[in-house]
Amino acid sequence: MKIQSVVSRNVALPFFQGEKWLVYTGLLGFLLAGLCAYWVMLYGGPVAPYGDVSKAFSFNAALGIFLLSTAAILPFSGLGTKRKAFLRWSYIALSLFAYVAETMQNFRGMNPRFVKDGTPFDVAIGSIFTVVALLFILYYVFIAIAFFRKQAYSLQPKLVLGIRYAMIAVMLSFAAGIWISIEGIIGKHGSMMWLHGLGFHALQVVPFVAWLSEQKRHVTAARHRFIHLTGITYLLGLVAIGWQTYLGRAVLEMSIFPILAACCFLIAFIPVVVLLLNKTEIRHTSEIQN
Repeated sequence: MKIQSVVSRNVALPFFQGEKWLVYTGLLGFLLAGLCAYWVMLYGGPVAPYGDVSKAFSFNAALGIFLLSTAAILPFSGLGTKRKAFLRWSYIALSLFAYVAETMQNFRGMNPRFVKDGTPFDVAIGSIFTVVALLFILYYVFIAIAFFRKQAYSLQPKLVLGIRYAMIAVMLSFAAGIWISIEGIIGKHGSMMWLHGLGFHALQVVPFVAWLSEQKRHVTAARHRFIHLTGITYLLGLVAIGWQTYLGRAVLEMSIFPILAACCFLIAFIPVVVLLLNKTEIRHTSEIQN
């Protein structure tokens, strides 16, 4: 009979490992958002005829968060060095163009994506922006697929389980973004912008629960239940918001679907509260082999 020693320690997960430049690109978004916020405080957001610096602020900040979240989880994708390098530098190049186009065009008084009464230069920027947006989606599909492969799951099963739920939510966000580009407002008040934005935040919420579960002393089954609870309820909340929007209603309009969405999101955060209140750290129990 062989008895292995008990080890008490926190599990150090290699978040952001090898993704320095993607992190820097994400931080650039916060810098640009800060500059835009400063301008808005001094001069206001609207810029005649169609620009709005406040939109550049929100876009740059959102893209920055998205890139930082992607940089954090990319080391767990199981992708090879060359594939990760291709995706990394592609996203950096696409993001730099998006930052410049969104910020520059709004300061020039033009909508960078939906060009109206623009010069040939504005039309070209808008057309390239459309291609960039499609490439963002296409490349992220490859990243999402990688997390559903056995190779990624074997690296960090619980964390990758949470990331899988986040990837489904991100795909819903991308679908909402495409809907916005094609249809715009649904009915009188329905806007997919809520679904588009909240879906991306699953990249922070569900993996965070998975990470917390790694830090606490729970049986494996309980850890998986926490991750499934957060992932499933978060997705159900997104579906409720999407259906409310599909009906042409505002998300904040009082009806059954916004209430369901709010309940789902509250339930999704229950594991966060439980895990944060539990101060017991992971302890690797003895393994006994006969």
